[in-house]
Amino acid sequence: MKKIKYLALPALILLFMSSCTSVRVLSDYDKKADFNAYKSYAFYKTGIDKAQISDLDKKRILRAIETEMSSRGFVKSQQPDLLVSIFTKEREQVDVYNNYWGGGFGWGWSPFYWGGGFGPGWGWGGGTNVSTRTQGSLYIDLIDAKNKELVWQGKGVGTLNNSRNIEKKEMRIQEFVSEILTQYPPDAVASK
Repeated sequence: MKKIKYLALPALILLFMSSCTSVRVLSDYDKKADFNAYKSYAFYKTGIDKAQISDLDKKRILRAIETEMSSRGFVKSQQPDLLVSIFTKEREQVDVYNNYWGGGFGWGWSPFYWGGGFGPGWGWGGGTNVSTRTQGSLYIDLIDAKNKELVWQGKGVGTLNNSRNIEKKEMRIQEFVSEILTQYPPDAVASK
């Protein structure tokens, strides 16, 4: 029985870690829009300029969108069918865990080490454990270029990596964009 518990622990840790990196996606669209008519796109500079993120992250997001749109057969154009805009939101998420009790082996004061004293031993403690993380949302809006009306909006929500590693940051942005655009076009999503 103990062997099963020990084997399940790594699987639970892996599941927890993968759930921390996932992107939750929502999308909405205009049911009257003919999504088969859209073949080209351009970025909507006015909307993108309002996004409150660094210019470097904007470039990363726009490159990721270009990659995804191209993979779906869209062509970037001076006379587009769709205008692509983005905006972001972020908030600090604070997690508080009360009454944390756990054991660990290490050096320090231990009442179990030959009647008390300094040395190796097991320690038990309680108290509060607080952690913070940044919860971010990326919105991708697709606007009919002729009517200037929103026809589709995708939203991705997930934990942002506050990493100094540029490659990891770019991979996380690509993951956000890719997951959001899996919801487009809506007909393809409905047929799944």
